[in-house]
Amino acid sequence: MTENAILLVLEGECSRKNWELSRDEMLIGRGDDCDIVVNDRQISRHHAKIMRAADGYTLVDLDSKNGTFLNGQQLTGESRPLQDGDQIGVALSCRMVFVDADATAPLTAFSAYRPEIRMDKAAKRVWVMGKEILPPLSLAQYTLLELLFDHDGGVVSREEIVSTVWADVAAEGVSEQAIDALARRLRERIAELDPETQYVITVRGHGFRLENFSKT
Repeated sequence: MTENAILLVLEGECSRKNWELSRDEMLIGRGDDCDIVVNDRQISRHHAKIMRAADGYTLVDLDSKNGTFLNGQQLTGESRPLQDGDQIGVALSCRMVFVDADATAPLTAFSAYRPEIRMDKAAKRVWVMGKEILPPLSLAQYTLLELLFDHDGGVVSREEIVSTVWADVAAEGVSEQAIDALARRLRERIAELDPETQYVITVRGHGFRLENFSKT
């Protein structure tokens, strides 16, 4: 057990898998002057900062371009206290777990939990956390999931969803409500196997993206 808290990297282009929070301020970003360097173009040069005080650690976003997330919620300028097991998302490309100095669980307990979706496109079969979705997804649900999956975390526009899922229907014939209902039902089917993780993310004003933490 270390006397300092640790950031354990679950996903992302970092040179190390864990970072000891040994200073009062730890800068996260793409810049070479950062304490925790994430080599990804989605990451701002100075993206976020973790601060240590007598009563614990806090996280703050540094007005980054693509946002900093704490347990799936985007930070909006204010600093937020960190608790053992909190998940930190740096933009859309890096995910870390905060392990408090007083944590009693081994680091492997955190690294073992890796939310994931895997697909067999030829058979149109889908697994969530190693368990197959049964009964299978409907054709529309599967088509939407495959479209999101192939974009590798990128945002898929509503127009592209319509042209792919409803290829034989004129675009004006598909309502916003129909798209939202399809995405909601897909979320519900995935949640049957992993209710703790939100995989299908709504990007307001743009479309949807898939948060697939362990895609290889």
